[in-house]
Amino acid sequence: MIRFTTFFLLLFCLFLVPLSVQAGNTSFTQQDRELLIRLDERLNQVDKRFEQIDKRFEQIDKRFEQVDKRFAELREDMNKRFETMQDLMIAIIGAFAAVVAVTIGFAIWDRRTMIRPFEREVREINDSILQDRKRLETMLEALRRKAATDQELASILKNFSLM
Repeated sequence: MIRFTTFFLLLFCLFLVPLSVQAGNTSFTQQDRELLIRLDERLNQVDKRFEQIDKRFEQIDKRFEQVDKRFAELREDMNKRFETMQDLMIAIIGAFAAVVAVTIGFAIWDRRTMIRPFEREVREINDSILQDRKRLETMLEALRRKAATDQELASILKNFSLM
């Protein structure tokens, strides 16, 4: 602020020095003294105005700092909320994955427990078919042996393509 005032004083002096040189009167008169006093008063007024402007700018700077603090607080609050939402989404996805895994596991377990009795029955039926087949083959072998001595039985077996 002092630099600014000094600058204006130098500027006025630069403009006043050529005017005083051209006037030709080198003596310092009462009018010159009054002019300097008025000039000093005006410079003081300008200086006061600049001080007021500087104060206003400082107040504006303070307001901006407060706004910046508010924005920073809002950003932090939003970040916390997003982190909370992200954690919640991860928990929901984990719960959904767990439900799906349990459901698939239950379906597989239920299928296996349901199929076991059928497997047992199929095994029993296969075993009985094998036993019946062995009996049939044994009976057919007995009939073929008998057909070697009995012509009527041999012709019947040939008609059914069993011989």
